[in-house]
Amino acid sequence: MKKIIPILFITSMLYYVSSCEKDDICVDGDTPLLVIGFFDVEDTTEAKEVPSIRIKNIDIDSILENDSFSDRTDSPDSLSVPLRSNAVSTMYEIIYDSEDDDETELETGNRDTLTITYELGEAFVSRACGFVANYNNIEVTLTEDSENWIQDISVVQANVENTDNIHVKIFH
Repeated sequence: MKKIIPILFITSMLYYVSSCEKDDICVDGDTPLLVIGFFDVEDTTEAKEVPSIRIKNIDIDSILENDSFSDRTDSPDSLSVPLRSNAVSTMYEIIYDSEDDDETELETGNRDTLTITYELGEAFVSRACGFVANYNNIEVTLTEDSENWIQDISVVQANVENTDNIHVKIFH
């Protein structure tokens, strides 16, 4: 009996230690954002800032404004925007020279609408992070109107797997 107790104790300790897992902390488990760069239409290699730009997400299913993403910044030459992971397209209204009119309380500026279509993919990151969405074969189309400030669009990287580089170039 005296020999069985130490053996049981050692066995139970080995079982206890082997069942412990390291604490998983998700560090790189974010779904990547689409990076849009703004460039000069005359010199396509030169980044060009957009004065007081605002970008607003448009919900395709209801064609109503969706408050999930709306941002106004001062003169950026690139933006990072989320894409919908529960659909195969996302629409954005990009407003050049955006301002709030004090009298009418409406937003002014030149509005262009982009539709971004893609195929959804998933990538397993880790047990702590799980899966993240990737966007493959992206295509960007501009809704034509009489006052488009966007002159041309070029997809530089068709797959959005990280936010390290520009995926889409907009020329204005």
